[in-house]
Amino acid sequence: MSARSKTTTRSSRDFPPKQWIVGLDIGGTFTDVMMVDPATRQIVRYKSLTTPSDPAQGALAALQGALQSGDAKPGNVKVLLHATTLVSNALIERKGALTALVMTRGFRDTVEIAREKKFDIYDLLLDKPQPLVSREYRFEVAERIAADGSVVEPLSRDAIAEVAAHVRQSGARAVAVCLLHSYMQPSHERMLRESLTELLPGVTVCVSSDILPEMREFERASTTSANAYVQPLTSGYLDRFATGLKDMGVTCPMFIMLSEGAIAAPEVVKRVPIRICESGPAAGAITSAAVARQLNEPKILSFDMGGTTAKTCVVHDGKPSVTSDFEVARIYRFKQGSGLPLRMPVVELIEIGAGGGSLVHVDAMGLLKVGPESASADPGPACYGRGGKHATVTDADLVLGYLGEDSFLGGRMALDRELALKALATDVGRLLHIQPEQAALGVYEVVNENMANASRIQAVERGHDPAGHVLVAFGGAGPVHAWGVARKLGVARIVVPPAPGVGSAFGLLLAPKAFRLARTYIGVLEALDWATVQRIFDDMRGEALAALKQAGIGVREIAFECSADMRYLGQRKEINVSLPDGKFNARRTSSLRASFERMYESIYHRRHEGHPVEALCWRLVASGPETMHLPKTSGASAAKAATKAARSSKSRLMLFEGWAAHRRCAVYSRYDLPSGSQVNGPCVVEEDESTTVVGPGGSLLVDRYGNLVISLPALGSHR
Repeated sequence: MSARSKTTTRSSRDFPPKQWIVGLDIGGTFTDVMMVDPATRQIVRYKSLTTPSDPAQGALAALQGALQSGDAKPGNVKVLLHATTLVSNALIERKGALTALVMTRGFRDTVEIAREKKFDIYDLLLDKPQPLVSREYRFEVAERIAADGSVVEPLSRDAIAEVAAHVRQSGARAVAVCLLHSYMQPSHERMLRESLTELLPGVTVCVSSDILPEMREFERASTTSANAYVQPLTSGYLDRFATGLKDMGVTCPMFIMLSEGAIAAPEVVKRVPIRICESGPAAGAITSAAVARQLNEPKILSFDMGGTTAKTCVVHDGKPSVTSDFEVARIYRFKQGSGLPLRMPVVELIEIGAGGGSLVHVDAMGLLKVGPESASADPGPACYGRGGKHATVTDADLVLGYLGEDSFLGGRMALDRELALKALATDVGRLLHIQPEQAALGVYEVVNENMANASRIQAVERGHDPAGHVLVAFGGAGPVHAWGVARKLGVARIVVPPAPGVGSAFGLLLAPKAFRLARTYIGVLEALDWATVQRIFDDMRGEALAALKQAGIGVREIAFECSADMRYLGQRKEINVSLPDGKFNARRTSSLRASFERMYESIYHRRHEGHPVEALCWRLVASGPETMHLPKTSGASAAKAATKAARSSKSRLMLFEGWAAHRRCAVYSRYDLPSGSQVNGPCVVEEDESTTVVGPGGSLLVDRYGNLVISLPALGSHR
């Protein structure tokens, strides 16, 4: 089933489309496509169910549907930008390649010991995340590098041959190599990489000095293991997808969204597939950042809810924050340390299993629970009529009247309200002795509270009050639930950009081509060898230039940003400090210290005058120009279009919090609401890929750029 729509400023017959920029995002439930022809400003949107058994099949089918919808030929596609959940799903579901891990003798159990830190000191039956590589597939090799990079014990050919024999006997199809202090001296890892590649044909070999040349053995081993674990799967998928594109007649360059919100060539992704773990969510954050810049909104809370998960991200001053610390497959949703640590650049967001397909159940304590398990695309929610028997969030939204039986996905996919009522009665109503309509309202409230709590935790942990932000909502289910989430957070305004149901696909079109690199070199500022620092940045610059050259970026188009992780000597945690340029020598010592202390004081409100400052890791970001950008305006002029009350030609029964029964409410088509249109809640605004809910007491204004700007009433006045 699919939905499609297209928007043109003038007839496509007047301007035959010749070159399309295409964004394609594979989600857990739906695959989204957004196509733009820059010459004619024609836009095509297409949404279809994902094919979990082979995501490439669904992606190719969605692209074919979008091309047909836009009357476009495959040869007219100029560039294809792609995001996928393949890597994160493989890690969460443990469906990667059988992987071996090679470590320095005596360090075999590093990934098992981890940090020996309990993320919940009061839980005596604590479940810890299991390493991707079990103990029988972890092997030791006789060698040793000291912390300063000197060789303590050389690596012999006999030791390499012994390790190769163990790996061959294990049947592993991928090998991760993480040797002690290899970030300072990678020669032993490179010897192993070359020898194992030769001795074990057909086996993937990843070394930590290529994947993560940074200190901290546990995180480096975990990240390298994860990269090896998903590399065969990712390479196979990209090759199959590229072959399918070629067979379809699409011969344009393809680029993949990285977790930090930039795009890179497939060759880079095949080498470091772990860098696309948060590919789709990062694209969504780029969309929110673009809206923030367009409206000059300094504080944005990005809210992306699809069919399987919901993601929130804080966007300040038009940029989502990027971190290097990330966890995947957490056992406990909000507890840091309960997942597999991955050290890589990633947009700083929080993701929970709360989407339209999230399953509803009553636990042993008689409490209503939503997710994290999902009905996915197959069989999907009960109301899809595809064999799903259990109640989901989408079933609740349908029963509440927020979704229309005949308007879901632009009317291309009918929903069955009776099946939804039956599932809610069976899974909730019978157990809690309530009517299915009240069960649906309870599901809506619980899932909204889950998402609001996640957003609240993320914002507060970073020193922000979510109530002072504007909520930007997108994803197929985001605008449906933004009203409830915003009320729980105390947010006064919601912005729903155009085509929110394919928001992540749109973010792909806005993302720059960029690449991030890091190198470890530890020392007190006054004692650093500045020639070494300069060589590190020159090497990273060369590697970044090569990666962006593969993406078709010219040298003169590339901008570089330098930074360093620094701390007071003796402290455990470091902070990242921006460096003004890429030229380093001893004369820079005092200015680097001053930059660090300003940053330190802004975070901790104190500084330690005269205490030595230590640098640990040197970082470089190389970025090219944006593929596209949104027109910008001041926040005031965004809504200057003359306002006029809109009329609705449709209505249906809806149920909101505080109401004893359903009431008839207005239903508007977004395509019939020009700039300046104003409507009052309670109502919904429908479009092909999503539906926006405005609750009692709220009002909605369409600004000059087509954004739906929703104002919420004061708390306590919504009944």
